[in-house]
Amino acid sequence: MVFELTILGSSSAMPTSQRYPSAHVLNAHERFFLIDCGEGTQIQIRKYNIKYGRIHHIFITHLHGDHVFGLYGMLSSMNLSGRESPLSIYAPAGFQNILISHLSDFDIHLNYEIDFVPLMGKDPSGIYEDKNISVVSFPLKHRVPTFGFLFREKERERNIIKEAISKYSIPVSEIHKIKKGSDFQTPDGKHIPNGEITIDPPEPRSFAYCSDTMYFKRLSSFVRNVDLLYHEATFASDNKELAKKTGHSTAEQAAITARDAGAGKLIIGHFSARYKDVSCLLEEARKIFPDTVAAEEGSVITV
Repeated sequence: MVFELTILGSSSAMPTSQRYPSAHVLNAHERFFLIDCGEGTQIQIRKYNIKYGRIHHIFITHLHGDHVFGLYGMLSSMNLSGRESPLSIYAPAGFQNILISHLSDFDIHLNYEIDFVPLMGKDPSGIYEDKNISVVSFPLKHRVPTFGFLFREKERERNIIKEAISKYSIPVSEIHKIKKGSDFQTPDGKHIPNGEITIDPPEPRSFAYCSDTMYFKRLSSFVRNVDLLYHEATFASDNKELAKKTGHSTAEQAAITARDAGAGKLIIGHFSARYKDVSCLLEEARKIFPDTVAAEEGSVITV
């Protein structure tokens, strides 16, 4: 099953000729989740062959333009392309009225419904669930209400060993229960432990997205043992005070969070436009958390 992240935008507030504002797409079991929607997102979606119609859930971390300005144009383009299926938008509570006002001001009449899910609270909260994936939002520490997201696969059923089916003449009616963990009893009364006729399923995978945020110790507990962590790294450590003043993190602080969380892999992004080359940020993070990569438009990271 596919579980991979495509980077659409790695810049912070000021885009560059090479980097777009924040936007990412997570493909989880061929369900596409758009996370943040900075200016130019719809162009990037087309460039990297992601179809509008495959996106049914959009997650907005906070109401700063570099994370949301691209949404208005994309909603309009979805409408023009004939979309009729509902679209869920998860965003800080105040965004619903802003969106309604925008649609009204620009005389946009959508042919599809928007299901708005407000983000709020000071603790992690479940906001989405289907048969394969659950999504939890959690608070970040920025200048305005801001939220991160944790996507987790649900544990899959056990895999039944094909040879065991014929060996023990297991009827189809019993297979579902065995996959759920039940033992099997043969018609002559022999007890067959589940572990002899099934194998463990793959470990559930996970991805966490930590957008604009200052460093704070509690954050690592929100994303404990995540397989893939995206964490903003707007500045290098020589701008640590500026990071604090603007509500951002350094590459070093992103790495500390990844280390303390026990993350598997770290992606740093949301780079200030002052860095023409982000290798200094990457080097800084790798000193603390070696398995770090820098976000780059078009790159695909598989979990």
